[in-house]
Amino acid sequence: MNASELPPRVNAGTFGRALWDPAAETPAGLIGPDGKTAPKRFNVYRNNVIASLCEALQQSFPAVESLLGEDYFKALARAFVAEHPPASPVLMWYGAELGDFIGNFPPLQAYPYLADVARAEWAWLQAYHAEDAPPLDPAEIGSVAPDDVGNVRFETHPACRVFQSGWPVWDLLRANRFDPDADIAVDLQVPQSVLITRPEFEVELMLLRPGGDVFVTALANGATLAEAAVAASGHADAFSLSDTLSDCLANGVFTALITA
Repeated sequence: MNASELPPRVNAGTFGRALWDPAAETPAGLIGPDGKTAPKRFNVYRNNVIASLCEALQQSFPAVESLLGEDYFKALARAFVAEHPPASPVLMWYGAELGDFIGNFPPLQAYPYLADVARAEWAWLQAYHAEDAPPLDPAEIGSVAPDDVGNVRFETHPACRVFQSGWPVWDLLRANRFDPDADIAVDLQVPQSVLITRPEFEVELMLLRPGGDVFVTALANGATLAEAAVAASGHADAFSLSDTLSDCLANGVFTALITA
């Protein structure tokens, strides 16, 4: 076969666009053993790629799938994949935009809490794959002079996440993922904020006390203990510094104490 008889090279851009658009024609240059364009082979490949991405979404968002049902979730996943091709070859990082996609997906506008459930599951995944770090020994705080305690700052654990929501995400996650056999009453009128940590090998989720989300977020942004407590108290009258700080220390939120 001389050069004039060789099939045209496949354009990468054309191939990529056709891969995500089921209505697109097989890119020129994709031929089978018979030397002819092979649409069936390309369709099989395209379907396998899309199916693998949908399966990755199922693994990352089991609570969303439980709430929607398997068939609806698969349809949603295919719609998402069509608009959001992966930017990385690592499938565990695929799906960051699913929460926003659900929030703007017209058929699901009657279920506004679904977007936050997806975002919370993505935060869980980020915590799971975050860098390892030993948690702070609570005894270190006891070594600080009482007059100086309010001025200390903390380094937060790489796996620490605070997820604030106007919906009962903690109850929705428990009922649809972490404790599906429990009899959990979900009140959609009750907003909940969740603390996500990984002090050792397992990701831990905890419902934050009133003002806890403001408190932990302030500390993560560099506020002193006193500044974070004032911010949390202004946000929630029922804020308890001792109880919330104890929760943080018990769940490995911090890795270091900064006194300077």
